[in-house]
Amino acid sequence: MTTLVQPGTTPLPRAGETLRHFGPNWYATVMGTAIVAAAGAALPTRPPESFLRVVWALSALLLLGVLVARAGHWARHRDQGVRHLADPAVAPFYGCLAMALLAVGGATLSVGSAVLGRRTAVAADGALWLTGTVLGLAAAAGIPYLMVTRHRVEPGSASPVWLLPVVAPMVSAALGPALVEHLPAGQWREALLLGCYALFGLSLLMTLLLLPLVFSRLIHHGPLPAALTPALFLVLGPLGQSTTAVNNLADAARYAVGAPLVRAMGAFAVLYGVPVTGFALLWLAFATAMVVRAARRGMSFSMTWWAFTFPLGTCVTGAAGLSRHTGLHAFGWLALGLYALLVAAWATASARTLSGLFSGRLLAAPRPAPVVPAPTTARTR
Repeated sequence: MTTLVQPGTTPLPRAGETLRHFGPNWYATVMGTAIVAAAGAALPTRPPESFLRVVWALSALLLLGVLVARAGHWARHRDQGVRHLADPAVAPFYGCLAMALLAVGGATLSVGSAVLGRRTAVAADGALWLTGTVLGLAAAAGIPYLMVTRHRVEPGSASPVWLLPVVAPMVSAALGPALVEHLPAGQWREALLLGCYALFGLSLLMTLLLLPLVFSRLIHHGPLPAALTPALFLVLGPLGQSTTAVNNLADAARYAVGAPLVRAMGAFAVLYGVPVTGFALLWLAFATAMVVRAARRGMSFSMTWWAFTFPLGTCVTGAAGLSRHTGLHAFGWLALGLYALLVAAWATASARTLSGLFSGRLLAAPRPAPVVPAPTTARTR
């Protein structure tokens, strides 16, 4: 029997094919939801606790659901999973698995402890942090290895998505400090603290290698395709998360090291965090302008809209950390303003994702991208 499809519509996936195109990018929904709870808990003036707890519980349920769906994807459609790993446009999203685990773990400790109890929340966060850190290190090393040895990367194809696997260790560096005080005093605490600094360093240096490639691609080849334009917000991730990391590490230092290092780490948090926040705000303005440009040219919803959530949330926690360490009210107001944008972005992405799921469009096979000839003259608009 032939199925008739109206022109301009997306055919619903057949039974048994629902999970075939359920890729690793779906972990972004978990990250983007968890950061709403965690960032709210970091604000100088916290939103209602009931709101934070509901969002945290939703992120935990989303994590469970996406893990089950991804397991089903690999069980039923292993060929597609292997194809995803071989695709340089999809493989970087495997870093999102680690960040989803880490984000839910951090929100469990900062928000869920009032529901689960402190001891249970610490245990859950510890397990998720350890698992997420191991997977994050595997992604940070493995995905670049695949890009060098297996992937066919065309000149001028650098994308902000490439940052996803290398920023995962930075998330570990930002969330690990909350566990320092719960370890036995002495070597264990110091090892975790300095280990998080090592995670901070490896992620930061890899980010510094990739960012010039991304900006060079924009300068020499023009704007990203409309559907990919929201991915420009991913650059905010390592910027906000690294600022969050140095501030959280400075908070945890008093549990692990002596007074001289505590003072040095506190000073480093401010001296690093303030300039990086300045650049993050510049990039936020640039990325927003590019998104507005794409929207005026007909940009429609896609899963890349979730790039508006987690990276922006890291800027909230980074600004909140600077507010704690400088006492400057402007950073507190900045965190509150960015949080309002975060909640609006999360609500929009969530509503559009639910609509796309019910219509079947988000689980359908992706359409081939149209081939656009490279411009031969200077860009004029």
